[in-house]
Amino acid sequence: LDPLIFPSTRTSFTADPDTYIYMNFMKSHSCYDAMPRSSKLVIFDTTLQVKKAFFALVANGVRAAPLWDSKLQCFVGMLTITDFINILHRYYKSPLVQIYELEEHKIETWREIYLEYSVNRLISIKPASSLFDAIYSLLKNKIHRLPVIDPASGNVLHILTHKRILKFLHIFGSMIPKPRFLQKQINEVPIGTFREIATIQESASVYEALAIFVERRVSALPVVNEQGKVVALYSRFDVINLAAQKNYNNLNMTMKEALTSRSCWVEGVLKCYPHETLETIIDRIAKAEVHRLVLVDREDVVRGIVSLSDILQALILTPAGIDALYS
Repeated sequence: LDPLIFPSTRTSFTADPDTYIYMNFMKSHSCYDAMPRSSKLVIFDTTLQVKKAFFALVANGVRAAPLWDSKLQCFVGMLTITDFINILHRYYKSPLVQIYELEEHKIETWREIYLEYSVNRLISIKPASSLFDAIYSLLKNKIHRLPVIDPASGNVLHILTHKRILKFLHIFGSMIPKPRFLQKQINEVPIGTFREIATIQESASVYEALAIFVERRVSALPVVNEQGKVVALYSRFDVINLAAQKNYNNLNMTMKEALTSRSCWVEGVLKCYPHETLETIIDRIAKAEVHRLVLVDREDVVRGIVSLSDILQALILTPAGIDALYS
């Protein structure tokens, strides 16, 4: 949260007597509380081919899977859509050249290459840990999926996400007093990203979108037309559709072509406006089960992004005196 942009509103937001309601709610509930009674969990052995693993993600409708190392007899990491994006971005040459690394590499081979540049450890949490700790871990480590591991058996019980935590708060938070700051307009509270918003033109290529995902570390891109108006949202999850349709070898296609060839029907861009209240925006995100809203003006020009990370940071971590961890 940038105090330079919102010098006075930040003070009024955190000085509100209701500020600590949601923070205390998360501290008093465990990760186990937020886990569904049943959910799908896919686990990959690190000897599986990368290509087969991504096809399996698509076939099972999941976005990530814990990785099991048979030699070490333990979980060593996660395979996510980010891996798919990184492989395509690093090895794609042209529609005429097969991506050997995607077609032939095993997960363990890819991890050996990739982990030269990143930390080689699985970030996880225990079922008894608080949801406050889970939010802190998600935002501090800039991850979107946090495996909940049973310390007794070593088994992965669930994969906790920002979306799941907000849904839990949305459902059970109705049992606690509603904070008054929820009635403030989004332009009155310092929640969201409003500078240097990453967008992409309809005419740009999918490969250009992947480059922005990698370089800017954003999870979605508002797609804009020549007039600068937002016409769609292209997310990391959309990239996995390239695997579903087996057309990941043609990253030269335009964003417009990629959007029209989506395998599933997608409703228009979910937007919000500066005059809308924080409660309205949280309600919209929770009900639509999306990761972010595009903040637009009356002309539908992109003015900001309000994400789950922004909301959880402002409602849970900032009141605890923990400044933005994910920027």
